[in-house]
Amino acid sequence: MGYKVVVAGATGNVGREMLNILAERQFPVDEIVALASRKSLGSECSFGEKTLKTKDLDTFDFTGWDIALFAIGSDATKKYAPLAAKAGCIVIDNSSLYRYDPDVPLVVPEVNPEAVEGYAKKNIIANPNCSTAQMVVALKPLHDRAKIKRVVVSTYQSVSGSGKDAMDELWNQTKGMYVPGQEVEPSVYPKQIAFNVIPHIDAFMDSGDTKEEWKMVAETKKIVDPAIKVTATCVRVPVFVGHSESINIEFEDFLDEDEARDILREAPGVMVVDKREDGGYVTPVEAAGDFATFVSRIRQDVTIENGLNIWCVSDNLRKGAALNAVQIAETLGNRVLKKG
Repeated sequence: MGYKVVVAGATGNVGREMLNILAERQFPVDEIVALASRKSLGSECSFGEKTLKTKDLDTFDFTGWDIALFAIGSDATKKYAPLAAKAGCIVIDNSSLYRYDPDVPLVVPEVNPEAVEGYAKKNIIANPNCSTAQMVVALKPLHDRAKIKRVVVSTYQSVSGSGKDAMDELWNQTKGMYVPGQEVEPSVYPKQIAFNVIPHIDAFMDSGDTKEEWKMVAETKKIVDPAIKVTATCVRVPVFVGHSESINIEFEDFLDEDEARDILREAPGVMVVDKREDGGYVTPVEAAGDFATFVSRIRQDVTIENGLNIWCVSDNLRKGAALNAVQIAETLGNRVLKKG
């Protein structure tokens, strides 16, 4: 016996990935429905060998459905998630709406799988921000060994994190650079993204940080340990898929780089590719389409007493969003619902 599963926002980048990953990982589905807004009503989505026609999110009755994977943004989630939860359907939400709610667990299954058991307060589980998800997968096994005091992270985030329009903007601006008269002005981003980098993701806050940077701080504390100090600089780069992060870690206890490498090799969800030679590391091109969080460039930071530097890369549409949501559903099934 399997589950009755809803994918809301099925026509977007993340929603389509959710359907792909549910099929790839053979999640025990008895029945599945793809939901979209009315403007996308009747669009077709692939689920393994099947083709699903989208149904109207606005009129859908969640009664009798087990799990809903939401990829519809905070505004729509605010309206529809409580309706689904009230109908008895457990919502796994990819938006930022519930991440900081103390009554909603924020889960990365390789890091805090036990947290799913707190879903019952609101019948909702939150999926973390894409940049946080991959980072904490790499941090947690090291934290368990040597206790992390402080993290300094700089991110290099792909345009797919901003959605299809952003991917189109990068593509069209790139083409326009070579065709006189076809230059494309920025519309998704405040500045040109083609052949450029933009140190600005999400809105600016009074502190001078952007909301994306604040998210990495708050979510790392909620998922891993509230005592960890985090400072982040988040940068948008002209890459279609895959986020990269340069992470500097300060520990309470000394951790040798070779031991750290061994720990990460054994860590769930992590793939270590770390050869000190040309090409002996992973870039977003290699990570795209993969489930793993890749770690490279593991080395001692000799400028502080107990420091390491690492390079971390992952497919943001997968581990940063859709894959993590499906893994939450799997964890929920294994630990709580126990069907299939």
